[in-house]
Amino acid sequence: MQLRTKVDKVLAAVLVVLMSVMVINVLWQVASRYLLGSPSLFTDELANFLLIWVGLLGAAYAAGQRAHLSIDILPEKLSGAKKRTLHIILGVLTIGFALTIMVIGGIRLVYVTLLLEQASATLRLPLGYVYLVIPVSGLLIIFYTLLDFKSQPK
Repeated sequence: MQLRTKVDKVLAAVLVVLMSVMVINVLWQVASRYLLGSPSLFTDELANFLLIWVGLLGAAYAAGQRAHLSIDILPEKLSGAKKRTLHIILGVLTIGFALTIMVIGGIRLVYVTLLLEQASATLRLPLGYVYLVIPVSGLLIIFYTLLDFKSQPK
């Protein structure tokens, strides 16, 4: 459990930093538009990119904390081997989705956007770096799901 605790702390710290930067960025956007009368050019694009990173890393963190919104009617009615089987099926489905869509698909997306040298309009940031959060989040979700197999309901 020590590795999980370290990953949790690092991920939480990254999310706090990203959220803090996003709040400061949006405050600057509002201040420059309404107080200075000259809107900042980069803040809208940066806020969008930060929101993508916070959303996907936050989803991975929520998966690690088992804090995702769920309907638990069926798991609450099951016990023993049936509950354990359901837990395994849900874990396998989660890993399958994260692996195929987020990790493999995300790596392909990052590769293609970097290969084509696509860059954002204002910041001129390579979009592959923005999309890099997709496979990273997928790997984190797989990591947490595999750890959860150890703590299956009895």
